[in-house]
Amino acid sequence: MIVAVVGLGKIGVPLAAQFASKGARVIGYDVDGARVADIAAGRNPIAGEPGVDELIASAAGDGTLRATTDARAAVAEADVVVLIVPVDVDDGQRPDFALLDAAVDAIAPHLARAPGGPLLIVETTVPVGTTRGRVGGRIAAATGRSAGSDFALAFSPERVSSGSVLRDLRIYPKIVGGIDQASSGRALAFYRAVLDAEVIAVRDAETAEFSKLAETTYRDVNIALANEFARIGDGLGVDVLQAIEVANTQPYSHIHAPGAGVGGHCIPVYPHFLRAAGERGVAAPAAAAHDGPQRHGRPPPHTLAVTAGGATPLISAARAINDGMAAYAVGRLGDALGTLAGATVVVLGLSYRAGVKEWRHSSAFGLARALSEAGAHAYVHDPLFPADEVRACGLEPPPRFPLPADAIVVQAWHPQYRPEGECAIDFAAFAGLRAVLDPRAALEPAAVRAPGVRYVGVGR
Repeated sequence: MIVAVVGLGKIGVPLAAQFASKGARVIGYDVDGARVADIAAGRNPIAGEPGVDELIASAAGDGTLRATTDARAAVAEADVVVLIVPVDVDDGQRPDFALLDAAVDAIAPHLARAPGGPLLIVETTVPVGTTRGRVGGRIAAATGRSAGSDFALAFSPERVSSGSVLRDLRIYPKIVGGIDQASSGRALAFYRAVLDAEVIAVRDAETAEFSKLAETTYRDVNIALANEFARIGDGLGVDVLQAIEVANTQPYSHIHAPGAGVGGHCIPVYPHFLRAAGERGVAAPAAAAHDGPQRHGRPPPHTLAVTAGGATPLISAARAINDGMAAYAVGRLGDALGTLAGATVVVLGLSYRAGVKEWRHSSAFGLARALSEAGAHAYVHDPLFPADEVRACGLEPPPRFPLPADAIVVQAWHPQYRPEGECAIDFAAFAGLRAVLDPRAALEPAAVRAPGVRYVGVGR
């Protein structure tokens, strides 16, 4: 079996390595020549993924994994093509399909023309209807070939996290949904051959697309609720973290943790896909390719039942709450210091979470912005990012580290910051330090207070 993986990013590279480890001949495709060259040399271009280095070295060495920047060379003979190219949101919080569209346009003319055609699977998280309507539609417009008759088309959401992709591929059930029963059947057989996890087929591609949006939106709303609890508890002088911990001993309570916001590519982005659909009040186009047995007698969707005004109030409110937590946390720091005007503040961690080199939608941006708006001079330090990469994100790295500072903000408490780490933090080394803002509850308050520094938490 020949498998093409389109997009050699943080998920695409481990996927390619996983498929090759199960005996498939894998061709990775990406426009980034450096990543392609790394794989050709048997090197993993994505750092921090346990087990991937070894799989790539082995697969590249025996020829079961190779990579190319040539779309035709990647897909012309492929039995299966897996698309894993990100869809983000634009400045108006609307889905931005630029990268996915470019990838589809690049491969469409070169898809194999064997009987039945290849199986094309979209793993990129997308708005409902994208697999059938946008991906299938663009290929049909470019080539005249129809999904379902000239090639199989399915959606299967990636359900993994950076730093644990191979583990997650073993543990979490794989969801698949095709545009017709034949596509679902082929996708089901493919993933059963290349994964060890359970594979679950759902009614259609739209159901599979919605499942991923429901999963991530649930987490966003849950975190927003925890953040509301924290703000209420801060006003009451309650230890909300402890209250949540004991509340969760009841089996029906699964409250997440409060913090300074939600980062990463998933949770801050995908709820907007549902929100946009709700505001339109119209579902994405569903072609007549829904066949009877899969639909269980239900008609194709045409409209979404939404609240007055076409809004999605819960999803929108959760996004607003979580996006506003950085400013709230900085406000608590300002209250502790009396004022932030003229203060020097160091934000620890550009990454959206500890131990992962990923800046996308990190709360570090909101924290730095709120500090600047309050009159502080904000520096952002991260042992995973060289100073030039911090500057490339529009943030200012400290001229030296540690340096005199009025306050420190713990955004991502990397292992490197811990006592045994290469950048072990000694609060006494920051001359003039008066307060530490710890919205992630990463520190022991007593350890911060020991040298006479004020501890400031969120919900703590």
